[in-house]
Amino acid sequence: QVQLVESGGGLVQPGGSLRLSCAASGMIFRLYTMGWYRQAPGKQRELVARISFGGTTNYADSVKGRFTISRDNAKNTVYLQMNSLKPEDTAVYYCAAGAGADYWGQGTQVTVSS
Repeated sequence: QVQLVESGGGLVQPGGSLRLSCAASGMIFRLYTMGWYRQAPGKQRELVARISFGGTTNYADSVKGRFTISRDNAKNTVYLQMNSLKPEDTAVYYCAAGAGADYWGQGTQVTVSS
């Protein structure tokens, strides 16, 4: 079965950086669009960034220029490099596989606070 395991979350000060990783198994990773989503308390889950199997990327306006999504098909892993973090980036970050976000990881908490 498909498994997605996120890691790399934590507490960081405003202006800091974190890199999230999502390791996938049970799927032909290179054929899947992969995405990062986030959900802040009291808010709906939203798309943060997505990368197609061909490497095309798209980002939420709120993170453009600060976040970078990438993938390593040899390692079955997708990454989210987050720079210049803001308190409003605080959320649980989820990895999802498939153009329709068919499979989800368990999430990793990112807290941006001084």
